Amino acid sequence: MVITVIVPRLPPAVDGVGDYGLNLAKQMRQDLGVVTEFIIGDANWSGEAVVEGFVVKQVADCSYSALLELLPHDQNSKYTVLLHYVGYGYAKRGCPVWLVEGLEQWRKQGNNRRLVTMFHELYAFGAIWTSQFWTSPLQRNLAARLVCLSDRTLTSKQGYADIISKFSQGKHFDIPALPVFSNVGEPEYLTSLSERHKHLVVFGGVGPRSRVYQQSLLALQRTCQELEIEAILDIGPKLKFEIEPVNNIPVTCLGVKSAQEISDILSTSLVGFFNYSIEYLTKSTIFAAYCAHKLLPIGIWYKGKDVDGLEAGKHYWLADKYQNSMNLSVGQTVADHAYAWYQNHRLSAQAQTFVKYLK
Repeated sequence: MVITVIVPRLPPAVDGVGDYGLNLAKQMRQDLGVVTEFIIGDANWSGEAVVEGFVVKQVADCSYSALLELLPHDQNSKYTVLLHYVGYGYAKRGCPVWLVEGLEQWRKQGNNRRLVTMFHELYAFGAIWTSQFWTSPLQRNLAARLVCLSDRTLTSKQGYADIISKFSQGKHFDIPALPVFSNVGEPEYLTSLSERHKHLVVFGGVGPRSRVYQQSLLALQRTCQELEIEAILDIGPKLKFEIEPVNNIPVTCLGVKSAQEISDILSTSLVGFFNYSIEYLTKSTIFAAYCAHKLLPIGIWYKGKDVDGLEAGKHYWLADKYQNSMNLSVGQTVADHAYAWYQNHRLSAQAQTFVKYLK
């Protein structure tokens, strides 16, 4: 099978959706012999023409004509395109009109063309004074058009699957909701929490990590005190402010690391701390990485409710809501539950699912 995959960016750019697309392509190549060519949807991306053995093409500008030039178009062959969709990955305001129009034009040019879309997000919404409020109707329209244009759809959250079903007006009824996998590996052998360093890890992009230090300080202090944390390791791009010590524990800023380096750190650490809406945890690659490495995931209550098979107290702790004293024996049970939950949608399982829907 030969497919074309559209992503916003690939390494060296730090991009969760791009990393997801690349790791999935590698697994499908390894397990099922799928040949993938990539199209980068960001005209400002700076990278190589071949990434980890995959041919990479890049749109010259964000226009539907530039996209059409790169999409396969031989009338005598069958083609499958896999789109990893997140509006803000392809347009500053989350409205990639050029992308949707380009795919619509491509589909009109022949009946031998198949589009499969993985919806990492659908559309944003916000208060009246935010751009999300004003762009939400167009974002919603573009998502609905993509749903109807696609031959098959997948997503990372059951709530999204329900919306896709409504958008499709009966076209899509089998919509897998696949929580995202870890972008930094899935070690086969992992030690118990009692055998690990008493390290707490804060991992991710600038936004999620900034929220940890600026909005979760009391919860972070409690976690460090009750679990006797000895070191806090910060992994990710440099933040726009200095990180102060927590309970007199200095924060060691490790910067951007390779996937293997991050995996090695997570495998030997105790706690993975997050500040992320619990209703959207299934689309968090940070949470996925913590689960895949059998850390104890700890966060704060942040909007939302328990969904998608995840439960506070069972698969993660909320430090500002947890009523009991934190201890490793109970924490090990939570880490085990999080790890077991993750296994149902680990990377190898998702590769199988995607190939089934791409055929």
